[in-house]
Amino acid sequence: MKRIVLWFLSTVSLVALLFGYHTSTSGASGNAAGTGPATPKGNTGTAPSTGGTSAGSPAPGSKTYTGPSVDTRWGPVQVQITVADKKITNVSVVDYPDNNGRDRQINSYALPILVRSTLSAQSANIDMISGATVTSEGYVQSLQGALDQAGL
Repeated sequence: MKRIVLWFLSTVSLVALLFGYHTSTSGASGNAAGTGPATPKGNTGTAPSTGGTSAGSPAPGSKTYTGPSVDTRWGPVQVQITVADKKITNVSVVDYPDNNGRDRQINSYALPILVRSTLSAQSANIDMISGATVTSEGYVQSLQGALDQAGL
C-alpha cells in the first residue's frame, strides 16, 4: 500500500512539474524584466545606437548610408551608418527580428554589442555574437553594404 501511495504522489509531482515548465516560445510574458526589444520598430532613432551623433540631427559634413535589408531565417536585418571624415560616427539598426519574445530577448543584448564592435573596429570585421549567429550574420552583410556605399 505504501508503494502505491508513493508511486501516485511522485507521478502527480512529475505531471505538475511538466505542466509548469515554460518554453522559450511562450511569448513576451515569459521574458525576464528588462529584456524587451531595443526600441520599437519604425522609430527613426532606431535600435541600439551608441556614441556619435543622433540619427535625427547628423553633424555637419556627415552622411548617412543604409545597407541592404538582409533576409535571415528569423527575419530581415538592416543597418544604417553615419560617416564623417571617413569615420563611422553612429550605427543604427533599422530593422531586426522581433516576432516573438525570444527574438526580442536575443536582440536586446546582441545588437548593442554589434554596434559597439562596429564603432570600435570601424569596419565589418567584427565577431559574431554567440546565441545570435543568424542576426549577427545579417547585421554584418547589411553593414558591409552600407560601408561599400560610403566607400570605406
